[in-house]
Amino acid sequence: MIVCHCMNITDRDIRAAVDWMRASDAATIITPGKIYHALGKRAECGGCMPLLLDTMRRCDSFEVPMNLRGLRRAPLTGNETYAGRRQGHRISQRGTEV
Repeated sequence: MIVCHCMNITDRDIRAAVDWMRASDAATIITPGKIYHALGKRAECGGCMPLLLDTMRRCDSFEVPMNLRGLRRAPLTGNETYAGRRQGHRISQRGTEV
């Protein structure tokens, strides 16, 4: 089945790319961009993205390796700084103090 008409990418191409990436590096995080890159193509209009993602998720070798699961950071509690900057680091947030 053709998934991307712009670049003529089929579901077999996607599965082959996912299998190849997983075989070459078992700990790799597979993204749509990496699939396009592995196929030597690039996204054109983006209309195929929902179908491409669905095809990726159905691949047997797509799942995230166990050692990489749960690496998301805990939600912020309010005391943390944003990107290492303190609150009010922008001039517009400082007010008109001189």
